[in-house]
Amino acid sequence: MFSSGMAVETIAPDWEFDRFDDGSQKIHTDVQLKNYAKFLEEYTTQLRGIEEALDDSIGDVWDFSLDPIALKLLPHEQSSLLELIKTDNKVLNKVITVYAALCSEVKELKYEAENKFYNGLLYYGEGVSDCGVVEGECQIQIGRFISFLQELSCFVSRCYEVVVNIVHQLGALYNSNKAATKIIDSSGVHFQVVYEHLGELLVVLLTLDEIMENHGTLKDHWKMYKRLLKSVHHNPGKFSIAEEKLKPFEKLLLKLEGQLLEGMILQACVDQRFDTPGEGVSIAKNNAFADEFAFNIRSIFSNVESKIGEPSEIDQRDKYAGVCALFVLHFHIFRSVDKKLYKALLDVCKKVPAVTLTANIIWFPDTFLLTKVPAAAKLIDKKSVQATRAHRDTFLQQRAQTLAKDVQSYYVFVTSWMMKMESILCKEHKSDRMAEDLNSRCNVFVQGILYAYSISTIIKTTMNMYMSMQRPMTKTFVKALCRLVELLKAVEHTFHRRSMVVADSVSHITQQLQSQALNAICVAKKRAISDKKYSEQRLDVLSSLVLAENVLSGPSIKERRLVVSLALCVGTQLKTFKDEELLPLQLVLKKLDLISELSERVKLQCDCRFLYWHRAVFPIYLDDVYENAVDAARIHYMFSALRDCVPSMLQTKHMESPDQLLENYDKEIMVVFNEHLLDKLCKEIEKDLRLSVHTHLKLDDRNPFKVGMKDLAHFFYLKPIRFFNRFIHIKAYVTHYLDKTFYNLTTVALHDWATYSEMRNLATRRYGLTMTEAHLPSQTLEQGLDVLEIMRNIHVFVSRYLYNLNNQIFIEKASNNKHLNTINIRHIANSIRTHGTGIMNTTVNFTYQFLRKKFYIFSQFMYDEHIKSRLIKDIRFFRETKDQSDQKYPFERAEKFNRGIRKLGITPDGQSYLDQFRQLISQIENPVNGTSSLVFQVMPWAMCA
Repeated sequence: MFSSGMAVETIAPDWEFDRFDDGSQKIHTDVQLKNYAKFLEEYTTQLRGIEEALDDSIGDVWDFSLDPIALKLLPHEQSSLLELIKTDNKVLNKVITVYAALCSEVKELKYEAENKFYNGLLYYGEGVSDCGVVEGECQIQIGRFISFLQELSCFVSRCYEVVVNIVHQLGALYNSNKAATKIIDSSGVHFQVVYEHLGELLVVLLTLDEIMENHGTLKDHWKMYKRLLKSVHHNPGKFSIAEEKLKPFEKLLLKLEGQLLEGMILQACVDQRFDTPGEGVSIAKNNAFADEFAFNIRSIFSNVESKIGEPSEIDQRDKYAGVCALFVLHFHIFRSVDKKLYKALLDVCKKVPAVTLTANIIWFPDTFLLTKVPAAAKLIDKKSVQATRAHRDTFLQQRAQTLAKDVQSYYVFVTSWMMKMESILCKEHKSDRMAEDLNSRCNVFVQGILYAYSISTIIKTTMNMYMSMQRPMTKTFVKALCRLVELLKAVEHTFHRRSMVVADSVSHITQQLQSQALNAICVAKKRAISDKKYSEQRLDVLSSLVLAENVLSGPSIKERRLVVSLALCVGTQLKTFKDEELLPLQLVLKKLDLISELSERVKLQCDCRFLYWHRAVFPIYLDDVYENAVDAARIHYMFSALRDCVPSMLQTKHMESPDQLLENYDKEIMVVFNEHLLDKLCKEIEKDLRLSVHTHLKLDDRNPFKVGMKDLAHFFYLKPIRFFNRFIHIKAYVTHYLDKTFYNLTTVALHDWATYSEMRNLATRRYGLTMTEAHLPSQTLEQGLDVLEIMRNIHVFVSRYLYNLNNQIFIEKASNNKHLNTINIRHIANSIRTHGTGIMNTTVNFTYQFLRKKFYIFSQFMYDEHIKSRLIKDIRFFRETKDQSDQKYPFERAEKFNRGIRKLGITPDGQSYLDQFRQLISQIENPVNGTSSLVFQVMPWAMCA
């Protein structure tokens, strides 16, 4: 560049004065600078992306649909309960260990029920075609399901044993028999935690009953299976089954039916014999235990009643179900009813008419209490019972009226909470304000769980009540509920998006809360030590406080928190804690529970697996998303909710593999998604492009101020939607549809290439779609029919084409479309170019063979007696009168001849023999004329070429 520049300067220095600046060089320079700046900007963005991907900072944002790894916040510890519960007070150690072990087992049983047995029962019969279609399919499903029912039977039996054991252990501690040795002084000790766990286990049995009660499919299939067994019993040889094996199998089925399928699981549990005189255990006549049992029910209920239905409610509905189950158990053991408590339990139904136990299983407390405690039910007048049931309809009506306002309120609450989460988690901890920052983070996390619980409760209760009571929902109502589902998933995604920061914060918050609890316990312990009065009760208090301190000094795992709560049941007696100290301690421990189980709580409250049974709302939701395309991004939340039922589906046992159910579900959702969104979107985009390109034509009014307009481009800004093992990319789907459509239509009419090219450009400009060029020719050399093909099918050709002698061209008789095909000399010449002159002989030979057959038919017709006699008669007449008629055959005579031929018979389509003969003549003329034109006109031209 430098040398050439110097050369110019040296060669033409005289031109210096004549130079002028037209600005083109400056424009060129500016363009290059802009391109370079754009390149640098893109390169910087790529480097920043790589840096963020490889950086180990805790400010990363996790994409919910692209998780390469999972982050678990629950700490694990290998220490057993025996290692955790160690004090010098051996008796207290044993008491706490027994109750802790029982409570832990209740949690394990509850976990097993929720993750295995509920799902296996709920999904039974799903994903299979109607049994009427395939004979015997129902029996096959039950056959696969029996092993699962056996496991469920063992599980239920284990639950019975645990319930009996808990009752015995509590009864041993609170013994009214003065002769019996007291284990510890239990006068001021109330193990409310143990009763709560007992209630949870009873609710598990209650839930199993409700699932069975609402499962008509399982009951119907069971009846069919029993009928099949009768057939097998009568003819065991046919089924290759030993007869001695049938009776034990039938006994097993009867046992399973009686235990599981008749809705008596909970009833059988509370009807157990709790007194075992042989072992020295007396429960029914233990008045001290009866009073303690009733006291704890009232205590739990008072805590539940104050919070249920309030914004701060978090698990009170579940505890309410537990209280009702405990009340029933108390009635069946001690045969006494607290009328005041019974009425108070029923009054809650005015606030909470129904409780969702799991998925789509709704439970009505009033029906349960009236059925299970008949002695108390007699005391309630019928009007109040009817009023309680009528309140369900009132509740639904009120919900229908207030739902729109609730959605707006929660929308504001959740979005402001999301902003708080982002702002708090983006701040770095300051050493001087560490405690304050952690406290604010803790409160924001807890608030998120509260919002999730409230929204989840509204959705589940409303949807399940409408379905249970068979009430129709309006489209507006469905859309509002779907908005709540989106908000619920938005809460979950917010926690997940900041998983790294949340995980870091949780560990610090739990340490802070443990420190606060330890400080409170330390103060109480010093107060207990300062009191010099010695008693066994005071020793128990001191030992329990020491135990709580020791256990709190480790990681915040479930077992440690359980032991702390049990220890404080003993440690809070004798006014060790002042009222102003005890309430804050309980609040700290509650927060510690929530924060330690944060990820599990969020997952539980935001779980939308119940939507599987409400799939009917999905089409309405998609129509709403399509109509309101501006906020199309919310569709990610709905698909995330629809994915929630996948893990539970894996527990299905009635099919060969759970994958079949997953596949059916996948297909069903995708069919609806295609029909209600993707296909509509594709057609709307194509229509818009066509109308925009053809604006010069007289079209309907497209003024957006008059007819409205949807900005469908928002759908193309969406990230791919994850569903099962695929990603649904709306932009790519629509692009592929348009590419395919434009290509296919261009091949049909190549002259439209310019229109479709313009539509491609418009799609790129307006919607940002990256279209593929068709690379089709703008026109084509149409060679027409090949002569060889005509000759090979000459019988078809002569029947479908006519010959124009004037223009020497073949024309198709009729066609299914608007065009008639023609064959002229140009087409024949194209065939000669393609195949060479050798086709001439072939053409002549084929024509000769064809004409030979036709001339044979011609001669047969002419020799026919009816035809021949008429022709002889007419020719004789013509010869005699030709001089008078000027050598012309009269028309009247021809018409008479035609009528005479018609009398011989006509074909089904109304043609006479003469008409057919005329067609025969035409078919003979066609190849003759065509061949002559081929030989005499094309041949010289071909030779010259």
